[in-house]
Amino acid sequence: MSWRIGVDSGGTFTDICLFNEEDGRVDIWKVSSTPDDPSRGIAQGVREGLERVGADPSQVSYFGHGTTVGTNALIQHRGARTGLITTDGFRDLLEIGRQKRPDLYDLQADKAPVLVARALRLEVPERIRHDGSVEIPLDEQAVREAVRALKQAGVEAIAVCYLYSFLRPEHEAATRRIIEQEFPEAFAAFSHEVAPEFREYERMSTVTVNAYLGPVMQRYIRRLAGRLSELGLTATPHLTQSNGGVIGFDQAARLPVRTVLSGPSTGVVAAQGLADTTGLRDIITFDMGGTSSDVALLKDGRCGLTGEADVHGYPIKAPMLDIHTVGAGGGSIAYVDSGGLLKVGPRSAGADPGPVCYGRGNEEPTVTDANVVLQTLNPTHLLAGRMAIDQELAKAAVDRLAGRLGLNLMETAQGILSVVTANMAKAIRVISVQRGHDPRDYALAAFGGAGPLHAARLARELDMKRVIVPLTPGIMCATGLLQTDLRADFASSRQTVLDAAAAPALAAVFDELGERARRWFDEEGVAPQDRRLQRTLDVRYVGQNYEIAVPAGSDPFDLKAVPEVLTRFRNEHQRLYGFASDTDPVQVVTCRLEAVGNVSKAAFPARPAGPEDASAAVVGSRRVWFPEAGDFVDCPIYDRGRLQPGACFEGPAIVEQMDTTTIVLPGMTAHVERHLNLILEFQS
Repeated sequence: MSWRIGVDSGGTFTDICLFNEEDGRVDIWKVSSTPDDPSRGIAQGVREGLERVGADPSQVSYFGHGTTVGTNALIQHRGARTGLITTDGFRDLLEIGRQKRPDLYDLQADKAPVLVARALRLEVPERIRHDGSVEIPLDEQAVREAVRALKQAGVEAIAVCYLYSFLRPEHEAATRRIIEQEFPEAFAAFSHEVAPEFREYERMSTVTVNAYLGPVMQRYIRRLAGRLSELGLTATPHLTQSNGGVIGFDQAARLPVRTVLSGPSTGVVAAQGLADTTGLRDIITFDMGGTSSDVALLKDGRCGLTGEADVHGYPIKAPMLDIHTVGAGGGSIAYVDSGGLLKVGPRSAGADPGPVCYGRGNEEPTVTDANVVLQTLNPTHLLAGRMAIDQELAKAAVDRLAGRLGLNLMETAQGILSVVTANMAKAIRVISVQRGHDPRDYALAAFGGAGPLHAARLARELDMKRVIVPLTPGIMCATGLLQTDLRADFASSRQTVLDAAAAPALAAVFDELGERARRWFDEEGVAPQDRRLQRTLDVRYVGQNYEIAVPAGSDPFDLKAVPEVLTRFRNEHQRLYGFASDTDPVQVVTCRLEAVGNVSKAAFPARPAGPEDASAAVVGSRRVWFPEAGDFVDCPIYDRGRLQPGACFEGPAIVEQMDTTTIVLPGMTAHVERHLNLILEFQS
């Protein structure tokens, strides 16, 4: 018997999904995260999950993992002490950035701290010009002295970023040799490897973040690999990237900047599978955990990719799924601001001490405490009885907040939910309304431990008519780890006018990228029949500042691909901006190659429909506060595990399962589709 395991380690819970490759059996498990050492919680969860299904670690054929270690280190500024070596005259580029000032008139705006202190940003004489010619050769003695100075200063990591090194990496390669001689124990990151693209500030920011996170991720991966080995796992472990694909632990340790959205990306991958199985192709995902909520828009069943994003104040040039995050989760703390208004988040109680109802010493009310007071959540326990909670502690905390607001207990608890719902609705409008998409045309896919609990009210806030709650929403990201492929992205900037004369040079660039992809395939052990390549070009009109990614046409790239790319670019420019020119020259900026290694994936077959009557799944009732009624209302409680395809019922109702709770509002209907997904709909 062979098992595939997906593990998603979040700020509050660590989720385990086990899939039996022979009979299709799916089992899930949750344990509390261990923020001081996440690998400890992961090892505990894997051990308990395997014991639960009666499996031996040697039977695990695949291990995939999504983590927030890199993200949290960046957010909390707990990365390594880092030095930077750069071209003479450019040491302050990291601090100056670009003169984009959207917060020009915001007196409260805070700039993200610079990750490398100015004293640790060292310059060396060297200069490569925009055409790739060497204006000033690298002063290797100056590099040697800079490395020695950084070693003396006690840095753990060194970022190296020279001007136009993406055209000619020789100077950075020479610097690597010197670092290996003078300071071999340092984690070294080089811009021509991490982000071989133009735009010097973004490239420097990306390689700096990579160096800053490198030692943190190396230590974490080393500890986790050791714990998995002690458990007896022999399968090669993989880590999720921000682009939704997975890579081996070794490459993740070298390129931690590629994992900053490791956790939420697999939830989006699983949602793409949800779109395929349900036939609902236009979806907005809503992944609400203990600390934050992540949202993404899927058009025709697929989430868009972006090649550059601002992650917590730091520009990063790396392929990633287009996900937007807001600090609104079950552990988000409610408080009264200086103006006397109720606010929720982004500060979170996390896993330890957690919400007040956990009884671990926290006294500030959270979103979870509000739900316990309102009894939308079970007032005595969570995780199907494995975690006892104290409703009286939650009531006391919310009541203290109510006293400061001049409201009663239930008004305050409901107010907390209303505020957090507004925060999440704002995040969804960013990825929909602000980009020309009407959320009313989409279904809301709710997952994460707290997503189904808040989805109905969020959908109503946005006037969305349909909510999809997958079979195991609380561990959706772990499930997504079993539905994704190995993936790596390679890029090389080459600015040239796109015409027939440019075809040979572009073909040569794609050949070089293809060779890098081949080496990666070999490192990951991907069989030739499982290898897939996708070529794209970043293209713009000459004189424009920003570009559009379009498919690069035939394989291999040749003369006949040029008119295909030009047509695709002009059509996309027309769609995005409402105009396109057939005469203005078009410029290629960057060549990109996506390498995918196909792996076997968990499949969830359709089930035959049963009776519509869902009464057999009712296991009790609970009085739940509904603001619409202004009072408590008796709600039937449905056991999610007993709901079979075809079952239908009406709200108000509560659906409970080990990993989450779903609320069905008055005026909503619910039915179970053939893949056991729960579909909630507002009655028209």
